[in-house]
Amino acid sequence: MHEMSLAVAVVDQVEAAATSRGAVGVSSIELDVGELAGVVADALAFCFELACAGTVVEGAELITRTVPGTARCAPCAEDWAVGMPPRLLCPGCGGAADELVSGRELRIREVRWADPEVREGRRADPEAPREEHRHPITEES
Repeated sequence: MHEMSLAVAVVDQVEAAATSRGAVGVSSIELDVGELAGVVADALAFCFELACAGTVVEGAELITRTVPGTARCAPCAEDWAVGMPPRLLCPGCGGAADELVSGRELRIREVRWADPEVREGRRADPEAPREEHRHPITEES
């Protein structure tokens, strides 16, 4: 099950970003998962829970967004949704897909850092809206 190695990699990257920012907790992580990436969302969610145990990411919500698979035909320049199972013949001219444009992604789209007071149980007003800090994790992070 490669979902476990993916979950561990996500947790490792978010932990490193949390450490560099001095964050004490993570509220949620949003992932873009391509429909052609071969990732089973339920298996990834299960593995994510296991990978988070004992880390700053523990308790974070995992949000996955499916990125549709699209292909492009070079001869007629048509783009189309390939779906699952993938349809790799161009609906315009019948030629084979020249390029997969999207659908193989697996990337961290956004991380919401938890409010430090919530993480430490010090909120003066537990009914007050939670403060979250949203930041995409970029290559520089």
